[in-house]
Amino acid sequence: MQAVRLNENGLRTDQRLEWLKLFGLSSPAILLILIILIIPVGWLFYVSFIGADGNFSLENYGRMIKSKSYARIFRVTFEVSFLTTGLCILIGYPLAYFISGLPNRMANICLITVLLPFWTSLLVRTYAWLVLLQKRGLINDWAISLGLWEEPIKLVHNLTGTLIGMVHIMLPFLILPVYSAMKAIDQDYMKAAANLGADPKRAFWTVFFPLTTPGLFAGALMVFILCLGFFVTPAVLGGGKVIMVSMKIVSNIELFVNWGAASALGVVLLVLTIVILWIASRFLNLEQLTNGGR
Repeated sequence: MQAVRLNENGLRTDQRLEWLKLFGLSSPAILLILIILIIPVGWLFYVSFIGADGNFSLENYGRMIKSKSYARIFRVTFEVSFLTTGLCILIGYPLAYFISGLPNRMANICLITVLLPFWTSLLVRTYAWLVLLQKRGLINDWAISLGLWEEPIKLVHNLTGTLIGMVHIMLPFLILPVYSAMKAIDQDYMKAAANLGADPKRAFWTVFFPLTTPGLFAGALMVFILCLGFFVTPAVLGGGKVIMVSMKIVSNIELFVNWGAASALGVVLLVLTIVILWIASRFLNLEQLTNGGR
């Protein structure tokens, strides 16, 4: 018994030494996270409780509860985020499926084209869509010349233009994890389903698609979270008619110089994002999502 206790004490001592070494090695990273993340977020929470008179107050949060405009802004933010995520799924999943079925060389070329927009500034891409979508832009001119419609239609400075620009920017964030999940699937599964009598359609929906859902959920969650805090594209292509939370934060600072109200909006958006991630962790296996279902 005494020998067993000595062994247990020795194991505990070794574990403590190992944890101390691990903490020592990771302390620079922990310090960096503390400086660039925890301290700014803590300052954000602190400022959100400072009222117009400079004292501690809940007026910034009370204003959001009382004012209908804030509810409308959050509704628009979530509406745009949901629509963008849905459109990215409808476009990105078939595209990833097509790329995954190509030979490796062609698939790599297609992936380069998917990643190509990342090599261009976000602002440049947004203004390029502004040029294309305006009433006298290329899309309207081509559509009229082809007889698709007779008069220029409004494709920008509204929800339509905002969604087009955001889908174009967010699409790679969905395609890459979905493509990774598809390439990880052993093709023998599809052959086995065919040998058991499943036609290609049934094999896809019963075997292939369920195996790709981890990558699909990971990409969709990433797109949705990124859309919640988007600013440049809705500000330019929305034309002031699509007001999202990030735009309201900027206006509170630039127009009203109200850091408290802007910080409160940032805190609420941060809390909502954390709640969404928590809900996803409750219903989905996030560890499986992050490694593409492998």
